[in-house]
Amino acid sequence: MQRAQEKMERLEKPKKERLRVCVATCNRADYSKLAPIMFGIKSHPDIFDLEVVVLGSHLIDDYGNTFRMIEQDDFDIGSKLHTIVRGEDEAAMVESVGLALVKLPDVLQRLAPDILLVHGDRFDALALATAAALMNIRILHLEGGEVSGTIDDSIRHAISKLAHYHAVCTLSAERHLISMCEDHSRILLAGCPSYDKLLSAYKRDDYADIIKSWIGDDVKEQDYIVALQHPVTTDIKNSIKIYELMLDALISFNKKTLILFPNIDAGSKEMVRVMRRKGIEQHQNFRAVKHVPFDQFIQLVAHAGCMIGNSSCGVREAGAFGTPVINLGTRQTGRETGENVLHVRDADTHNKIYHALELQFGKRYPCSKIYGDGNAVQRILKFLQTIDLSEPLQKKFCFPPVKECISQDIDHILETQSALSVDLGGTNLRVGIVSMKGKVVKKYVQLNPKTFEERIELILTMCKQAMADAVHLNCRILGVGVSTGGRVNPQDGVVLHSTKLIKEWSSVDIRTPLSSALHLPVWVDNDGNCAALAERKFGHGKGVENFVTIITGTGIGGGIIQHNELIHGNTFCAAELGHIVVSLEGPECMCGGHGCIEAYSSGLALQREAKRLHDEDLLLVEGMTLNNKEQVNAIHLINAARLGNSKAETVLHTAGTALGLGIVNILHMINPSLVILSGVLAVHYETPVRQVIGQRALLTAQGTKVMVSDLEDPALLGAASMVLDYTTRRTY
Repeated sequence: MQRAQEKMERLEKPKKERLRVCVATCNRADYSKLAPIMFGIKSHPDIFDLEVVVLGSHLIDDYGNTFRMIEQDDFDIGSKLHTIVRGEDEAAMVESVGLALVKLPDVLQRLAPDILLVHGDRFDALALATAAALMNIRILHLEGGEVSGTIDDSIRHAISKLAHYHAVCTLSAERHLISMCEDHSRILLAGCPSYDKLLSAYKRDDYADIIKSWIGDDVKEQDYIVALQHPVTTDIKNSIKIYELMLDALISFNKKTLILFPNIDAGSKEMVRVMRRKGIEQHQNFRAVKHVPFDQFIQLVAHAGCMIGNSSCGVREAGAFGTPVINLGTRQTGRETGENVLHVRDADTHNKIYHALELQFGKRYPCSKIYGDGNAVQRILKFLQTIDLSEPLQKKFCFPPVKECISQDIDHILETQSALSVDLGGTNLRVGIVSMKGKVVKKYVQLNPKTFEERIELILTMCKQAMADAVHLNCRILGVGVSTGGRVNPQDGVVLHSTKLIKEWSSVDIRTPLSSALHLPVWVDNDGNCAALAERKFGHGKGVENFVTIITGTGIGGGIIQHNELIHGNTFCAAELGHIVVSLEGPECMCGGHGCIEAYSSGLALQREAKRLHDEDLLLVEGMTLNNKEQVNAIHLINAARLGNSKAETVLHTAGTALGLGIVNILHMINPSLVILSGVLAVHYETPVRQVIGQRALLTAQGTKVMVSDLEDPALLGAASMVLDYTTRRTY
C-alpha cells in the first residue's frame, strides 16, 4: 500500500520540462568553442533537450565539409542549411546573410527552441541572431564584448545588442558589455569553452604520431611552424600583400610548415591564388590543408616551434601552451594577449616577418590563462539552468552611469579574481589564495623541505590543492606569484643566489616547472621586493610615489619604490638593505662581511646576543623563566629588556641605532617620502629609528615619515600583487 501510494505521488508531481537548447554552428572555428558545451548539454538529458543546426562553410567541399566532424562526434544534426553564396567578396557575404535569413525562419519555427546559442562575430552568426530576435527566441551569445580588428568588431557588438544573455571570456569583455548598456545580471564571466578541452587534452601520448601524420615523418617537436592567415575584410588589398610576404618569409626561413587555408571571408579566393602561384601545395617544406580536427590541431599548436598569421587561435588558445606566436597585421588589434605574442602590426616587408620568425621560433613562454581556466562549460550549464522562461522577453538596457562595482554576490555571474601566492621562508613554506582586495582567502603552511626535489614537489602539491579549493571558494586563479629569499632574476623567474637558510636553492628556475605543471603564468621575486609591492598595492605605500620598505625578521631585507616602480638594479641586488655597512669593525654578517645592519639588527643577530648573555648568566631577570629544553631566541632578549635588564636594553639600543643609521643612509641616497618597517621586530625598532633620523639625518630629511606596516602577510600579498597587477592590466 505504501509503495503504491509513493508511486501515485510521483506520477501526480509535475515534472520540470527540459530546456530546449538549439546550438547553431557555422564553421570549423566556432564548432571548437561550441562542441564542449554541446557535449555538456548532451550529458544531461534530464535537464536539456539539444538541437543542432549546421550552416555556412561547414557544408562546402572547398573548406573540408567539416559538418562530418560533428557527425563523428555523435551529434544528431537536425537541420543542414546551405547558406553560402560563393564569390568570396563583399557582395557574396551580404548575399549569404540574406540567404540565411530566408531559410532560418522555417527551421527555427519547427524546432521552437527555448534558447539559441550563437558564437562570436561571423556574418552567419549575425543572420542567426537577427532571425531569432525577430522570432522572439532567447539568445545566449558566446564571446561577446571582445575587441579586434576588421568588420568582426561591428558584427560582434551587433549580435550582443540582439542577444538576451552573454557568456564572456575575460573581465575586460564583461566591462565592455556593461559599458554597452547590457544588463550585468545577464552576463556570465565563464572563460573560453575550448580551454576546457585543450587544457586537459593537449598532453596526449600520441602527439608525435599526430605531428608525423600531418607534417612528415622526419619532423620533431618544436621544429615546425603552424601558419593560419585570414583576409581582413576592411582592407583586403593590404591583407593579401601581408599574406604574400608571410609566405615569402616562411619559404626563406626553411622550416617545415603546416599551413591552413583561409576562411571564407571576402578576399580568401585571392589569398588561395597567391598560395598556388607560389607553389605552396607542392613545396617540400609545406603541407597545405583545409581542415584539421580540433583535438589534433591542439597537439600541433602546443608542440609547434612557432605559430604565425592573424588567427584568433594565436592570441587566445596558443597562450595556454606557451607557444610563441607572431601576429601579423591589424585583424587582432585590441585583443588581450599573453607575453607569448609578438605583434608585427605593420607587416610591410619580408625582412620584418623573417626577423620576427628568428626571434620567436623555438622559444617557450609561461602558460597563460587570460581566456579561461578549464571550467567554462560547467559555469555555462549552471547559468542556463538559472534562466527563467517566465521573465519578459523584452531586453532591458542599463544606461549610464555604469555601476562602479561590477561584482555581485552570485557565484555563476562573477568569481573573485585571485592569485596563488607562494612564500619560501627559511623555516616554513606557505601558499595562499589572495583576492583582488588583498584578503588571504585560505592559507596552507608546511615545513620547507631541505632538498630541491622535495621542495618543488611540495610546492606543486600545495598549489594544486589550493587550485582545487579555489573552485569551491568561488575564486578564479589568474596566476602564481612566488616570494623567496635570496637574489632573484624576476625576468627569467630564476633564483640566482639563495640565503644560507634555504638549501639547494641557487641557480634554480622556479617559473618553468610551476608554469608547466599548473598551466598558469608565474612571477618570482625576492621577499623584500615582495614586501614593498604589498605595501604599494594594499598598505601604507598605496598612492605614495617614493617609499622604502624594511623587513625586520630572521634577516634584514627590503624593497625600494621609486616613481611608483620597483627598483631591481643592474644585477638584481638593489635594495639589499640588510647589507648596508654601518661599522667598519662590526660583527660578522652571514654575507661574509662585517658591520652590516643584518649583523646587528636581524632576529639571528639578537638571538646570537641573547645566547651570549645567557651563557654569561646575564640574560634572565626576575619574572623570566627558561627551561633546559627551550632554545634561547630574540624574544627572550626583548622580554629581558622590557623587564629592566640593562644588558639586554643595550643590545636592543645598539640594534635600533644600527638600523636607524642604515635608514639615514637610505634617506640621503634616494630621499623617499616614507619608510615602512615590516616584520616581527618592526614595532620594537620604530622609536629608535625615529630618534636616529632626528639626530643624524640632514635637516631636509628629518621630516620623513616612519610607519609600522599593518599587513599580516606582506610576502604572500606582495607575491599576489605581481599577478593581480599584471593580469588585470595586460591589454594590447
